[in-house]
Amino acid sequence: MLKPFLLFGLFCAVFGRSNFRNNIPNGYAVPNPCRSGYWNGVGHYNSKGGGTLNPFGSDFEKNYNRWTIALCTADSDGDGKTNGEELGDPFCDWFASKTVNANLRAATSHPGICEPIGSPLCAAQEGKFSC
Repeated sequence: MLKPFLLFGLFCAVFGRSNFRNNIPNGYAVPNPCRSGYWNGVGHYNSKGGGTLNPFGSDFEKNYNRWTIALCTADSDGDGKTNGEELGDPFCDWFASKTVNANLRAATSHPGICEPIGSPLCAAQEGKFSC
């Protein structure tokens, strides 16, 4: 009787997390701050996902894994840009349920990794991830 619940829980743990990227603007196109390409584990210090949450991941979790005005206007990584600015939603009017988001722009930086990496502003994140 317990086996189906355990299997479902394992399935969610393995396959469910990437769906979180559907809940943020440009979730599949968040720039990798270390090199060209994208950072697939947006809410994690590990670029592939899993492991320790970065500040954006913690804030996303506190907002029940949803894009909210509070999350959009926050500066999770402390780099001086709001999460909305970094993810291409500077007006905080993006909604996952909309098929057209007229004001959405391309993501310009990572909301959970302070940039520029190695700058004095971002010294607090030293050693939390590797490029």
